Amino acid sequence: MKFNFSLKYFVATILIFLVEVLIATKLKDIFFVRAYLGDVIVVILLYTFVKSFFIINNQKLILGILAFSCLVEFAQSFNIAEKLGFQQGSLMYIVIGNSFSWIDILCYVAGCLILFLFVKFEESISLQKVS
Repeated sequence: MKFNFSLKYFVATILIFLVEVLIATKLKDIFFVRAYLGDVIVVILLYTFVKSFFIINNQKLILGILAFSCLVEFAQSFNIAEKLGFQQGSLMYIVIGNSFSWIDILCYVAGCLILFLFVKFEESISLQKVS
């Protein structure tokens, strides 16, 4: 892993973050979007954030993000946000979450699968340009 700022990924991170804010504020009453699509998108947000600052193997990063996301989800079953002292309704309480769900893990897997397919597609386009 090597430090390298990427404006492309940084801009993508900001745009995806704004989508997540939109989901949390304006689209919060649309169950599918709030409950599932936000979880799919959050792993993509993590990916673009890391890629904004580091050159790292894409597959390892995707697997690391999936592992991290699952770890946070499993921590929710132990009420980790409360144990860390965050008040219900606070930003960190919302970010960490407060209830474990296997469906959330499936959403993280779906997001990582989308990332993997995108990375493979991007690599094949790059190889075609070289040929």
